[in-house]
Amino acid sequence: MSTRPAPAGEASALETAQSQLATAVAHLGYDDGLHQMLATPRREIQVAVPLHRDDGSRVLFQGYRVQHNVSRGPGKGGLRFHPSVHVDEVRALAMWMTWKCGIVDLPFGGAKGGVGIDPADYTPGELERVTRRYTSEIMPLIGPDTDIMAPDMGTDDRTMAWVMDTYSVNRGYTIPAVVTGKPLAVGGSLGRGTATSAGIVHVTAAALKEADAQMSDVSVAIQGFGKVGGNAATIFAERGARVVAVSDQYGGIRADDGLDLDRLADHVAETGSVAGFADADPISNAELIALDVDVLVPAAVEGVLTAESSRTVRARWVVEGANGPTTTAGDAVLAERGVTVVPDVLANAGGVVVSYFEWVQANQTYWWSAQEIAEKLARRMASAYADVSALARRDGVSLRDAATIIGVRRTAEAHEIRGLYP
Repeated sequence: MSTRPAPAGEASALETAQSQLATAVAHLGYDDGLHQMLATPRREIQVAVPLHRDDGSRVLFQGYRVQHNVSRGPGKGGLRFHPSVHVDEVRALAMWMTWKCGIVDLPFGGAKGGVGIDPADYTPGELERVTRRYTSEIMPLIGPDTDIMAPDMGTDDRTMAWVMDTYSVNRGYTIPAVVTGKPLAVGGSLGRGTATSAGIVHVTAAALKEADAQMSDVSVAIQGFGKVGGNAATIFAERGARVVAVSDQYGGIRADDGLDLDRLADHVAETGSVAGFADADPISNAELIALDVDVLVPAAVEGVLTAESSRTVRARWVVEGANGPTTTAGDAVLAERGVTVVPDVLANAGGVVVSYFEWVQANQTYWWSAQEIAEKLARRMASAYADVSALARRDGVSLRDAATIIGVRRTAEAHEIRGLYP
């Protein structure tokens, strides 16, 4: 199994997460013992995931599930299928989920899971068998009151239906609340599919408002045109922004007058990529990051805004759609250059907010309307941004540090109130 190494001289995702935690701990004045507890996963498991392929051959993958902290409630976090998945990446993502749930004030702790597989190389039947085997291997750790999975990179609502069914069959009755991000037919929630993207736009609007700017005044470039970036592009355009560039792993496109997103969606459905879209000019991912736009949204993988690439950024705002897209060194460069970074633990929290709504609805077996969910999400994201922005102004720290401080503080308060057993 391959890994995604950090660029030379750059911190890994876990090192970045640990550095952010250390900064928050120092600001809050916590002792070394509490720092160590906040830095260390509560539980983690590594499992072998064998697959009997359609052609009769056998292959083995490694799977992971990490529960970073459960002081505020059950673990909550995605399941990622990607060839570079490794345990340190999962640990970092689980830690960020802990702070994220604290920032938007959800009764969850942070968790994350992954399997080192490239889903593009396997049939739907093979992916179903991998999902069910992985679920059965980690089953002692998951449950609607212990650890709730959701889709992440390389997984989707169908994957969650397989997880739910595997878990439910083994328990003897249907348990919709064991996962979120499910299809509506099996207990999913309206609004979940676009929740992360909608949250990104909500916090962007809040950041613009602080600067006396309007959504209709700004140009946007989105690096990553998957579930998060693609939906964010549509919502930005609906709110009046001019989406001038998008990219994926195969390349990027640019149209200074704004992309025709409806035609682009048809092109992506036909070809599987934004590359080659006739109504725009081709650009590379590196060129997209360096575009002279108002808002840059990195919405692909971690570690794309390094010390080197951050020096090319000309956007006034970087709104992090992906988890960990900016390294510690990249963060320092952006700060020096006066770029406002709305951090991932705040910007992309819309997904976990609506996951919480889905979990509540599943437990109550009562579902809300799309309008109710949209309104609740907008209020939650606006409130979280206001909390983070107020602390940043009061203490003279960045939005990232302020967000992490809030998430860490709320987690530590729950831990201290509960005490240690025995």
